[in-house]
Amino acid sequence: MKLAPYATASGGTYGRIHQESHEEREDRFATDRIRVVHSSAFRRLEYKTQVLVNHVGDHYRTRLTHSLEVSQIARTIARRLHLNEDLAEVIALAHDLGHPPFGHAGEDGLKAAAEKHGGFDHNLHGVKIVTGLEDGYFHFKGLNLSGETLEGIIKHNGPLKKSGTIAADVLQSFNIPLDSHPSLEAQVAALADDIAYCNHDLDDAIRAKFITVAEVMTIPQVGEVFLQVKMEHPHINNAKLVKEAIRRLSALMVNDLVENSRKIIVAKNIKSLEDVFSAGSDVIRFSAEYEGIKNSLKKFLFEKYYRHYLINRMTSKAMHVVQAMFDKFYESPDCLPSKWYKKCKRAGKAEVIIDYIAGMTDRYAIEEYNNLFDPKLF
Repeated sequence: MKLAPYATASGGTYGRIHQESHEEREDRFATDRIRVVHSSAFRRLEYKTQVLVNHVGDHYRTRLTHSLEVSQIARTIARRLHLNEDLAEVIALAHDLGHPPFGHAGEDGLKAAAEKHGGFDHNLHGVKIVTGLEDGYFHFKGLNLSGETLEGIIKHNGPLKKSGTIAADVLQSFNIPLDSHPSLEAQVAALADDIAYCNHDLDDAIRAKFITVAEVMTIPQVGEVFLQVKMEHPHINNAKLVKEAIRRLSALMVNDLVENSRKIIVAKNIKSLEDVFSAGSDVIRFSAEYEGIKNSLKKFLFEKYYRHYLINRMTSKAMHVVQAMFDKFYESPDCLPSKWYKKCKRAGKAEVIIDYIAGMTDRYAIEEYNNLFDPKLF
């Protein structure tokens, strides 16, 4: 497929922090994708919470399946806009690598525990993973991803506003401005994330019986999609109704995003990648109508699902587990596994503990918590 003039060229221009003479330039972002998919951090996403803790059921989304769904939506949108599919995909695959165990509850717990030590941010931690914590190559630390991929991971939610962070240091090493808007591929990945989680969290919430189809019918415009399926197939069972309605809703959101973004590209006279960087605002956007639909759905999920009392109980437990482990390791770093205890002598104690906890899966975190605090385990 021929790329649009405002797409990111397949060979890129920034190169890598550590140049690799053997690399085929035209495969640069495909190489990045391979490295992300084969990383330890990516594999661990299989056992990290999306909303429901992994052991609750086999059919609910995890961070891994979420990332895969985001990547496929990103590829679809990028293809239709004649953007670089490989770049959009690798940014989508890597966007959640920095999440700690237990999803946002785990992040909130780690933020609170580490508040006096610089805090915690999963986006910044993801950058740390791909530039240093992954350690499987002979000639460099991290994954040595290309500058365009790193910029997309760092800026997929918009320009960077804060200097003095690992993310800012990475961008500055490539002479990439902090305050410019990212590539269209990064913008696509960000909104593919919104489309994916709005729809699959709705699917999971219904499957787990936190909400009912009848309640979904009350959401303006979203409910109309469910009603249309029901009218077309009056004898359909609930499981198929939900699957078909969510497929249609996802498709409608993708179509709107593509068509509205095309209009913005024309209106802003976007002719090159430089035009994208200097556009002054995101180019990839929903129409006002579908931005409203997305926000209505997010509000509904927040009220009915993310703040359901059973989810609140999980959140409370998760925050306790993370905070208790941090406090214990900070008080007694010799309780850390030997590999990590040795790191404390070379780096800040709090930083090492944050890295250790953030890398845990849900089940490993529960196991480690029990090893620390269950008096029956010696």
